[in-house]
Amino acid sequence: MYKRNFIMLSCFLLILFLGACATSGDSEEESSIKLTEDEDSRADDLEKNEERDTESDDTNNDEEDVATDEQDPQEDNNNSEETDAKVGLKKVYLEKLNEAKNEWDDKEPTDSSTYAQKNLAGAKFDVWDGLLNEVYGVLEENLTKENMDQLREEQRNWLSYRDETAKEASLKYEGGTQEHLEYTAVLVNLTEERSFELVDNYME
Repeated sequence: MYKRNFIMLSCFLLILFLGACATSGDSEEESSIKLTEDEDSRADDLEKNEERDTESDDTNNDEEDVATDEQDPQEDNNNSEETDAKVGLKKVYLEKLNEAKNEWDDKEPTDSSTYAQKNLAGAKFDVWDGLLNEVYGVLEENLTKENMDQLREEQRNWLSYRDETAKEASLKYEGGTQEHLEYTAVLVNLTEERSFELVDNYME
């Protein structure tokens, strides 16, 4: 009786053990499957991260290329503005000189007297002498030291030439009422010419 009960109990325990082993095996298999799935998931995540990093690098490279492309036009614009400023300076003074020429060439003395003619000639000379000095001052600010030294010497020689030429022209009226008028008229013409010459030859 006891023996039979013992056998039955042993069989029952064996069945439980086998069942537990089977359950454990299934659990290990499920764990193995889960681990495999986790590894696959992590691999997918890594691949996605790499793709995002690659896209991010491409985007950064594109931004750098765009930034580089944007810098070149800016440099071109700066160079263009500097060139325009130089060309603009010459243009401005040529227009200024031409306006003065048109205005004063059309002016007539208030009457036919020598006094009125002298007053007009003196006013014209003041205008052109002022413009010449203005142009010369602008050149002093823009020319190199070497070029300015050369221009300074040239200008001194020109002033001597202008005064001597005016004096010589006035001598044909020496002692007459036209002597001073002729002297001033020549000064005006030569100063006007020199103003245009400086702008044309030295301004860029």
